[in-house]
Amino acid sequence: MNPWILSISIAYLLGSIPFGYILVRLFRKQDVREQGSGNIGATNVARSGGTKLGVVTLLLDVGKAYAAVEIARHLAAGAGSVVMYDVMVAAAIAAVMGHMFPVWLGFRGGKGAASALGVILAMTWPSAVGILLVFIVVFALTRYVSLASIIGSASFPLFGFHFVAQHTPMVKFGFLFIPLLIIVKHHGNIRRLMNGTESRFGVKPGSETGEGEAGA
Repeated sequence: MNPWILSISIAYLLGSIPFGYILVRLFRKQDVREQGSGNIGATNVARSGGTKLGVVTLLLDVGKAYAAVEIARHLAAGAGSVVMYDVMVAAAIAAVMGHMFPVWLGFRGGKGAASALGVILAMTWPSAVGILLVFIVVFALTRYVSLASIIGSASFPLFGFHFVAQHTPMVKFGFLFIPLLIIVKHHGNIRRLMNGTESRFGVKPGSETGEGEAGA
C-alpha cells in the first residue's frame, strides 16, 4: 500500500485515541467533557481527575503522536530520505488533527499541544527541547498553560527550520500549519487572556473562572 495513505491513516487513528476521556471514565467514572473546561487534554484531566491522571494523559498523548511519526518513518524508509521525511510531516499533521478532531468523540477533541510536542520530538528532537524550554519559562512566569502553549507553538517554525535540513514544500507547510492549528484552537483562551479572565494553573476552583484552561 502507498506509504502516504497508510501513514496518514494510522497517524490519524492513533492521534484520535482520547486518552484523557478514557482515563477519567475508567478511574473516576466521569465524563471529562462535563468537568472543568470540558476539554479532554491533560490540563483539564489534571484539574478534574487528579494530577496523576493528568500526567499519564500528557505522556500518552505525547507518546501516541510520537509513535505515529515513527511508524511513518518505518513505512516510508525505502522511498528515500526526502520523501520519507515528507511522509513523516504528513503523518505529524494527521496525528495532531486526530487529537483535535477524534472520530471516536464526534470530532471534538483537545487543543493539540501535547500531541504536537510528540510529533516534533519524533521529527526534530532539538526543536522539541527548545519549544519545551520556551513553554517552561512562559509558564513559570505567568502560570498560564494556554499562553505557554501558544508561545511554545509559535516558536516551532524558528526551531524547526533551524534544525531541519530539508525545506521541502511539505516541510514548510507542516512546520507552519501545526502551530497555526494549535493557536487557532486556543482562540477562546486568547480572548480570555486579552480580557484578563483566563484561569491560572494551580488556582483553586472558584477563585478564578474555570473556563480558561488550555487543553493539551
